[in-house]
This record gives sequence, C-alpha cells and structure tokens, in this order.
Amino acid sequence: MTSSSVPQLGAPNPPSHWRAAFAWRRVRTVAVICALFVLLFSFGWKAGWGVLFARVFGVGLALLLVFGLFEQWPRRLPKWLARWALQVGAVGVTVPAALFVAFLSNTAPGAPMFWTQPARLEGFMTFTFLGMLVAPWTALAALLRQREAKVEKQAIDFELERSEMARQALDARMRLLTAQAQPHFLFNTLANVQALVEAGSPRAPRLLQSLTDYLRAAVPRLDGSANTLRQELELVRAYLDLMQMRMPDRLAFALHVDSAVHLLNCPPMTLLTLVENAVQHGIDPSEEGGRIDVHAEALAGGRCRLRVVDTGVGLQASGGGLGTGLAALRERLLWAYGGSATLALNEVTPHGVEASIEFSEKP
Repeated sequence: MTSSSVPQLGAPNPPSHWRAAFAWRRVRTVAVICALFVLLFSFGWKAGWGVLFARVFGVGLALLLVFGLFEQWPRRLPKWLARWALQVGAVGVTVPAALFVAFLSNTAPGAPMFWTQPARLEGFMTFTFLGMLVAPWTALAALLRQREAKVEKQAIDFELERSEMARQALDARMRLLTAQAQPHFLFNTLANVQALVEAGSPRAPRLLQSLTDYLRAAVPRLDGSANTLRQELELVRAYLDLMQMRMPDRLAFALHVDSAVHLLNCPPMTLLTLVENAVQHGIDPSEEGGRIDVHAEALAGGRCRLRVVDTGVGLQASGGGLGTGLAALRERLLWAYGGSATLALNEVTPHGVEASIEFSEKP
C-alpha cells in the first residue's frame, strides 16, 4: 500500500526531478551551514585546513545526496511510514555514518584507530553531536518550506484555473449578447428592403445588393471575438451607406476618426449599435431626417471615446430610454471592461442626441 491516503511532507518526485535535489537553494543552504561549521571548528584546530574543509563539506554533500535519494526512493512506502519521516531519519543516521567514514579515511595506514585516541574520539563525538543537532532540523525545515511552496503553487494554479473559467464564461456571455444584437439589426434592415420591394421602388435591387455586400463583410466578424475599431468603423460606414441608400434625401453622415484608435480592440457591434440606435430612434422618426456624425477620439491615459451625434427627434420624442439595443450594449461593455467603460446619452441643442462611450484599450 502507498502512503498517498495520508498527507505527507515531501511527496516522491519522478526520477527526472533529480535536478531538484541539487537545486541552487539547497546547495546554497548546505554550503552556508558547512561554512559556519568550518568557522566554528577553526578555533583551536590543529590539523590542516584541507582536512577540516574536506570533512565538513564531504559530510554536507553526503547529507544532500541522502536527502535527495529518499525524496524519490523507494517508490512505495508502508502506510505507517511518511516520506518526510524517512528523509529526516535518513539524514539523522547519515551524520554519524558519514563522520565515521571521514575520520576513518583520515587515519594513516598502520596508525591506531581514531576511537582508541581520546582526542580524536572527542572530536568525532563533538562533530556527531552538533551534526545530529543541526542536520535533521534543517532537513525538517526544508521539507516544511517545500510543502509551503507546493501549497502556494497549487493555490496559484487554482486561481489561474478559476480565472480561465471566468474568462470562458465571459466569452460565452459576450457571444450570447452579441448574438442577441444581430437579429435586431438584420430584421430591421430586411424589413426596410421588403418595404422598398413591396412599394416597387427602383432602389430596391441596388439596396438589396448593398445589403448582400454588407453581410458578406460583416457576418464573419459577428462571432463575438475581439474586433478592432478599424473593422468596427468599416461596418459603420457600410451600414450608413446602406441607410443612406434607403433614405437618400433624409440622411447625411460623416466619420471623424483619430488615426491612433484604429488598432484598439472593442467588443463587436459596439459603435454599430450606437449608430443603428441613432438611425432608428433619431433620424427615422424625424420628418425632415437629419445628420449623423461619428467621432472616435484618443484620450489621455490610454482611453478612447466614441461619440455618435445625431440631429434627430431627441430623447424626449424617442421615449428617453436606452432601448433594447443600448441596454444590451451596456451589459456587453460591463462584461468586457469590468465597469471601467461608460455609456452616456445626452440631449443636443436644438434637437438630437449624443451617445458616447469611453473605455480603455484593455480587452
């Protein structure tokens, strides 16, 4: 049985993670501790400095190897044995074993063994005591830090996953709102074409051809994906051309665009919805028609302002409300910009409406 059913410190890693055993953080920690040991024992040290360095850093390397070894091996552990306990225990056992090998290797051939010499035996015991005091606790601290890092990484991964799910939900919502706006525009335009056909107007075939050309260019962009203002302005110009053909004596328009805004992103049909609203609720109800001016301006701080100004009947004559199209647009802007975008309607003197949107170049 494995120990996976019980949360453990230092879960086993695949063999490819051997490099983690010699990660810079671990090597640095071991090197600092070994340097402190060398400094501590340098006072009154009578043997050569090379012996002291070799002994201390050799034991440190052995402990690092053992810690990394039992981090991966064995693959399966008894249920009662936690891997972190195995690693700490192995480090504790390695201290006297490594020191024993170090003292034994420093004994000259034919010389008495170190345990028969009181001074060397005392040195062995001192090294062992201090090593047993420091090494297991250092290993335990490293394991706790490793677990904290793992929990932190899992939290970050969870947050990224949650953000990705929220983004996907936002995209789905945006597509739904855009899909709701498409029939609103198409049905109105087709109704206009139908009215001209039924009236026998000679402009009907040309208007129908213009509608076909418009849809051929517009439909691929109406999938809810990111749109640039250049593309949006092309749609607006095509739409206004179409509406001007429908009522040539009652609609005039002009586009005033800063070159700096062409590549900014915006939700599809953002500007088109404002223009369509101006035609439907401002120009159409007016007996003498009117003019529509479309402005796209770059503002300070990376913001952009879109304005559609018409000389139609005005807010009071048109009911003064947002209407279905603008209400859906406001919700699309909220989802796309998180509240940083604004949509406003204002009366224009002597009559007409100015609809404006401000947003930052974010999505």
